[in-house]
Amino acid sequence: MEFLAAFIDLVLHLDKHLQILIQNYGVWIYAILFLIIFCETGLVVMPFLPGDSLLFVAGALAATGSMHVHTLFMLLIAASFLGDNTNYWIGRFFGPKVFSREGSLLLNPKHIERTQGFYDRHGGKTIVIARFVPIVRTFAPFVAGIGRMIYPRFMAYAFGGAVLWIGSLVYAGYFFGNIPWVKNNLSLVIIGIIVLSILPGMIEFVRHKLAQQRAASK
Repeated sequence: MEFLAAFIDLVLHLDKHLQILIQNYGVWIYAILFLIIFCETGLVVMPFLPGDSLLFVAGALAATGSMHVHTLFMLLIAASFLGDNTNYWIGRFFGPKVFSREGSLLLNPKHIERTQGFYDRHGGKTIVIARFVPIVRTFAPFVAGIGRMIYPRFMAYAFGGAVLWIGSLVYAGYFFGNIPWVKNNLSLVIIGIIVLSILPGMIEFVRHKLAQQRAASK
């Protein structure tokens, strides 16, 4: 419970924690932010790291002169793109080894075939949209690797998604994060960003459940 409380405090008061990091580590804050974004997108065991809210707050602090916004933008695009590529190759290398039990319900190689077909049809859209959905953005490149999505195609969508995700949130924070109302109610803004981030996943979950119920009633 203490860890959960500390994590919630970290997420809701990112501005204060990030300011402290900038004061303590100076230019090394770029390396810290790079590492956080890389781990969230590149390591399938790190989906809980703050992403959207961190980018917004980093952009807002850049507007105060604490960081250079264009350097931040380019550096975090690199972190996100390299993270996605790392995750892709982890999935591609370990997927066939993990999904190798013919009789297994969860580890059946047929799941790889289905994943391959899904990414052949919707892969590009999935990789781009997943950037804006917490947790999903961590697993999407991993599953793309398992499904052996064509690598040049994956790279193109991963880069495009990184530019859209990093650019929209960093520059939104840069231009709007220091508006008096936003600055004074940053915790509410962060909650709003989190809610908007998970909303597409919640809608898709409800749609899937309703479709299942309709299919079962026929």
